Amino acid sequence: MKRNTFITAALCIIIELCISGLHPARAQMVITYEKALNIAMENSPDIKRTSLNLERSSEMLNAQKASLKSQFSLTLNPFSFDKNRTFNRLFSAWNTNETKESLGTFTISQPIKKTDATLSLINRLSWQDSYSDFQGIRDKSFNNNLYISFQQPIFTYNRTQLELRELELDLENTSLTFAIQKLSLERQVANGFYNVYRQKMSLDIAVDELENQKQSYEIIKNKVDAGLNALEELYQAELNLATSESNLQNQRVSLDNELDNFKLLIGIALTETILIDADVTHKPVEVDLDKALNTGLKNRMELRQRKINLENAQFDVIRTAAQNEFKGNMTLSYGIIGTEENFAEMYAEPTQRQSVGISFDIPLWDWGENKSRIKASEATVKSRKLSFEDERNAIIIGIRQSHRSLNNLVNQIEIARQNVRNAELTYDINLERYKNGDLTSYDLNNFQTQLSQKKTGHIQALINYKLALLDLKIQSLWDFELNQSALPEELMYTQ
Repeated sequence: MKRNTFITAALCIIIELCISGLHPARAQMVITYEKALNIAMENSPDIKRTSLNLERSSEMLNAQKASLKSQFSLTLNPFSFDKNRTFNRLFSAWNTNETKESLGTFTISQPIKKTDATLSLINRLSWQDSYSDFQGIRDKSFNNNLYISFQQPIFTYNRTQLELRELELDLENTSLTFAIQKLSLERQVANGFYNVYRQKMSLDIAVDELENQKQSYEIIKNKVDAGLNALEELYQAELNLATSESNLQNQRVSLDNELDNFKLLIGIALTETILIDADVTHKPVEVDLDKALNTGLKNRMELRQRKINLENAQFDVIRTAAQNEFKGNMTLSYGIIGTEENFAEMYAEPTQRQSVGISFDIPLWDWGENKSRIKASEATVKSRKLSFEDERNAIIIGIRQSHRSLNNLVNQIEIARQNVRNAELTYDINLERYKNGDLTSYDLNNFQTQLSQKKTGHIQALINYKLALLDLKIQSLWDFELNQSALPEELMYTQ
């Protein structure tokens, strides 16, 4: 009977191996920090949205610049017919007018950015066949009106330059937002990456702890079986072993959860099997606080964004003040007009076209509306100035705190390393005492717990140092590990 059971079990194992051979295990994807960051940059929805906003701002600025070049337009009215009956008061008689007309207008318009003026060259060519039953008059003629027109707003702000500057600032602000989001994503990826690494190391520590508990359990079991120790010692060892097994299972669940969160963060399939390849080797980095402060205050995008907000607020003051302002407009035009029945002789006797005009808009009384609006806009400007100073102080504090944290972590890592060494020696010594019967299972478990905690603390200190170094890099925009600027590439040539 036992032989048949053995054969059946062997066959089951062989069949299982064959099936698994037909379905090979999915290969693991090894993920380094740099690779995780690249994947996240490609897949992040926020990065994609900001990239589209950047494209929008760029195209809007391109469109505005294109609008400042010469604009060519052609308006055609191939045919129109109008028949109307009107009363002639001079002769107290009704007469009928009938007109057929074709016309076209060609315009070249050139905006002048410096003065907000517009210079235009206009040519209007028309043909008409007009008949009036008053005295039976009919006229068939060509008419060409060619002239240059110049329009110049006066006593007001330059709207063309202001709109162009606003679009330039919008593009710069969007570029800054894009760069800030990339740095923010780098921080998130780093936290997620090292969370997975920490959980993986916690799992490894739990595995070592379980092995140690199995070893101590075998020792006490043999002693109890030999009658050298009380039975309650075995019960305590079994409890310690079960606790370690439970802790190991908890660590595995936590690791799987962290892996899922990390996959979701960087944008890879949840079914993908990944393996974290992290280097947390401690290499102390010399950090110059003055350099960190100087580069941070010079290059931090948030400060530039505050300046952009301030400049936009100042534009709002200008625009608000112009809502009810004294302003004028000057118009000049000069050209020639030709009218003839024969197209070829249209300019045989040309007529000069000349016009000069100046107009003014003069506000008389608005009950203080414009004054109040200007004060409201000026209050916004003052608020933006305060925001700039607050942001500057926040950057200084952030860099100083990051620098202190980094220096403190150097000491903490050394202390944690020494604690692990002492805990290992302490455990080994007490394991010998345990083997000799001088220590209970409960006491040995305490030393084992202490060893696991010190190992976890050491790993956490190493990770904290890596994250603090990254934080200082983001705060100061200077990479002290590589001793080079950490300013995003898209902003390198705008500084």
